[in-house]
Parts: sequence; structure tokens; C-alpha cells
Amino acid sequence: MLLDWLSLFLRWFHVIAGVAWIGASFYFIWLDNNLRTPPDWKKQKGIKGDLWAVHGGGFYEVAKYEYGPEVIPEKLHWFKWEAYTTWISGFLLLGLVYYHGAAIYLIDSSVMQLTPGEAIARGLGLIFGGLFIYEAACRSPLARYPRVFGVMFLILIAAASYLATHWFSGRGAFIHVGALIGTIMAGNVFFKIMPAQRLMVDAVTNKTEIDPSWGLGAKLRSVHNNYLTLPLLFIMISNHYPMTYQHQNAWLVLMAIGVVSAWIRHYFNLKHIGISRPSILITGAIGMVLIAGWVSSPTTPVAETSITATTPAVAAPLNTQQQAVFDVMQAHCANCHSAKPTDDIFVIAPLGLMFDTWQQIEQRAAVIHRRAVVTKDMPMMNKTKMTEDERQIIATWFEDLTSK
Repeated sequence: MLLDWLSLFLRWFHVIAGVAWIGASFYFIWLDNNLRTPPDWKKQKGIKGDLWAVHGGGFYEVAKYEYGPEVIPEKLHWFKWEAYTTWISGFLLLGLVYYHGAAIYLIDSSVMQLTPGEAIARGLGLIFGGLFIYEAACRSPLARYPRVFGVMFLILIAAASYLATHWFSGRGAFIHVGALIGTIMAGNVFFKIMPAQRLMVDAVTNKTEIDPSWGLGAKLRSVHNNYLTLPLLFIMISNHYPMTYQHQNAWLVLMAIGVVSAWIRHYFNLKHIGISRPSILITGAIGMVLIAGWVSSPTTPVAETSITATTPAVAAPLNTQQQAVFDVMQAHCANCHSAKPTDDIFVIAPLGLMFDTWQQIEQRAAVIHRRAVVTKDMPMMNKTKMTEDERQIIATWFEDLTSK
């Protein structure tokens, strides 16, 4: 129960920090794209662009300097902790849920047989290895060719998606691709945006020249982050929609939704500078409909846990206690949590959890105990009428299992 509360508070804080970061990112991209050429008397003060806005019952004037103010103000607002706290809380949450509970949430034996240590090592390697490749590309001549760089980045994310879905459970795979994207975004702030801003502040303070590359490089990384925001938000909510991460080509589903959502974001970025392209929204909507049709198509079923791979474990004789637990699970849980659910609502196993075999049940023992015995929120609304005696069968089995 303590871990559940810790997970709740971390997730809550992560969402709050993420809202602040995304809000600041969207606002400053919008602001920069809506600055207009100021009158001559403002230009004489070094103002490059300005903007008027009304909000919350008042008028606001925002000005952007070509060089900087004559004197650095005593209170200069920096926007960095929104990014840092989002990444820190997200990484702690990743560790708590997917690394501490690797055997439950990260490892799927039907995908690849891994120990928790091996799975965690692969996860960290995927995240920080991907960050290293991205940073190396940004610091190379490749960064001067946006289209080529964009193709390279797509290849990087596609490779990460493919590897993750062939290493981990569906949920674990999507979350790790999200963690890679989030780490790249936070890395952009830490490695480029903040250092460039410090150089600019020092230059203004010391009355020295500002290298234009500082601001251009920082702005480029901000634009990268802007386009990555919607794909990342999708990944953050994807664990509620197993039809995406349980698909037999889950990595392609992830790439398709990511590309289409970034394309839709492009519409709003153009809109900010006065360019209206409704065709982007139309093609984006069509793209989402096509993805939904493809994923839901009966000719491309969701990935099923390999029954063959687990047959030996099921075929082994179960003792009296195990058989009792298995019977309870089949009667009350497997109608939803199965490779082929029979429930009238769920056509795909919720959260990707399947209890068709004893191996699957034993592997998810902690989750089963917590949801059926501790919180008692499963079966959902007790639709299958699980009795207290049946919950006690699970409780006794789990206690015996963990005491060994």
C-alpha cells in the first residue's frame, strides 16, 4: 500500500510539473512566432519585436530585445525547473513502477526471457544510448540540414521502438520510448538551452558581443521539444489503451501516431506566424482514422501471449492450492484478462495482463493480490461476483508464496 501511495504522489507531481513545462513551451513558441516589428522609437531602445495581449482583466506588453537590456534586472525569470522536475519525477516513477516491479510490468516472457537486472540494463541503455546518439547528431554537421536530421531522428525513434517492443512488455516498451523522448527534451534544456542563455546573460552583463549561434542553437532545440510534446503526451496516456501497445506491430503503431500528432502540431506552429493550412488538420484527422482502422482490423489482430511458450508450465501438475487459485482466476478474471477475452466490454486484455496459464498468474502474483485482496477493486465492480472466501484463497496463496 505504501508503494501505491508513493506511486500516486510521484505520478501526480509528474503530471503537474509536465503541465507547467508543456505550458511554458507552448507559450514561448507562440510568443516568439507572434512578435511583430516595433515602431522606430522602440527599435532605438534595442527592441527587436513586441506583442500586446489581454488576459485576466489586464493588458500586457511583451518585448524581445535584439541584444539585451542595458542592465540585467535584479529579478530575471528562468524557465528550467519545469523541465528538470518533470524529468526527475518521471525517472523516479519509471524506477518505482517498471524497475522495482520489473517482473510484473517490464518483463514479458512471451516476448523475451529476461531477468530483472537484464531488463533494467536494457531499459537504461535504450534511454541514455538514444540520448547520446541524438546529442552527437545535434553537435555534428548533420544539424545544419533540418530535413536530413529529421529523417535521422525518425530512424532513431523507430529503432528504439522496435527494440523496446521486442525486449519488454507492451506497456514497458511504450514507456521506455517515452522516457527516451522525455530525456532528449530535458537534455535539450540542460545541454543547450540553459548554457546558451547563461552565455547571453554574461555577455550583456559584461557588455560584450553575443554570438548569434547561441540563440539560434537554443531556439532550434526548443522547436525540437515543441514537436515532440504531442507524441510524448500520447505515450503518457497509452497504458490505458492496450489495443495500441498490444498490437503485433506495436512499434509501427507508436511511430504512426507519433508522426501524425507531430504533423498536427505543425499546423498550430504555422498558425502562430499567420499561415493557415487546414489541410494539415484534415490529413492529420484522416491519418488518425486510418490508424484506428488498421489497429482494429481483424486481419491484424493484437499480439497474443504465446501459449506454446508457456505450455510446459501449465502442463506441470498443480498442487491443491495452486489449482484452487487457478480456478478462481479462470472463473472471475480470465474472461477479461485473456488472449481472447469473452467479456462483452473488453475485447483486449486490460493493461495487457493475461491469466490463461499458471505461469502468467504466478508471474503477476503481486498485482493479483493487491487488486483482488488489498484494494478489492478487481474484478471491476465485482462483475463476476468474486466472494470473500475466493479472495482469501488468493490471499493465503500469496502469503505462502512470499514467505518461501
